[in-house]
Amino acid sequence: MAELKGVALVTGASAGIGAAYATSLAARGYDLALVARDRSRLERSAAALRDAAGVAVEVLAADLSHPSDLRRVEDRLRHDDISVLVNNAGIAVPGRMVDMSPDALEAMLLLNVVASTRLARAVAPGFVARGRGDIINVGSVVGLNADRPGISAGYTASKAYLLALSEGLQSELGRAGVRVQAVLPGMTRTEIWGKAEIDIEAIAGDRLMDAEAMVEAALAGLELGERVTIPSLPDIADWAAFKAAREALAPNMSRSQPAPRYRP
Repeated sequence: MAELKGVALVTGASAGIGAAYATSLAARGYDLALVARDRSRLERSAAALRDAAGVAVEVLAADLSHPSDLRRVEDRLRHDDISVLVNNAGIAVPGRMVDMSPDALEAMLLLNVVASTRLARAVAPGFVARGRGDIINVGSVVGLNADRPGISAGYTASKAYLLALSEGLQSELGRAGVRVQAVLPGMTRTEIWGKAEIDIEAIAGDRLMDAEAMVEAALAGLELGERVTIPSLPDIADWAAFKAAREALAPNMSRSQPAPRYRP
């Protein structure tokens, strides 16, 4: 059996990316705390992981959009045995924001933004005190391309938020020994497509990555020291160039006078 490394708490762990993280982390020697709404599905996954990897697996059935369930998971994250948080739970509401139900929009933001932020906040003090720990926020490449047509503005904004949260937390916590990684998958084969009423079979195969391959790449990126990992990006220099272009704006982002083009 692999050397045990503490407990990795994975949200949205019953299927797709979350299930792939659970499998990969168990193989690396982590005990698991699995969070999702469907208890029976979690129990089946937990039994299979115990048999396959010989690790302890705890089931936390919770709907993270409900305050009482969210608080219960926050409490679990405050325990000293937690060493990894995988913030993976999320939903996508299809269509234009102007057409969607305000309640559906709010539910998406509560899960994608509020729950992820509160869970990171819950686990961070313990990580800082112990001088180690990993926070992995699963976002999306759409957070870098919010103006592309056909993608919900609310969804892209929630994923852009996760990138900003991750980069900000890394700045705040990195010197304390805490690793914060934003994972930005492209199109990945998961159930989210069906829930968003999108026909996955209509997507070209060379653009669609299996969840298991995506997660293995993301964990490899974490060990390489990447704080933002785009699993399908062939050349990391492209991300470095993007960051450099963004940073080049900094000297002119705050000045005492408007730019000349705005003056009468």
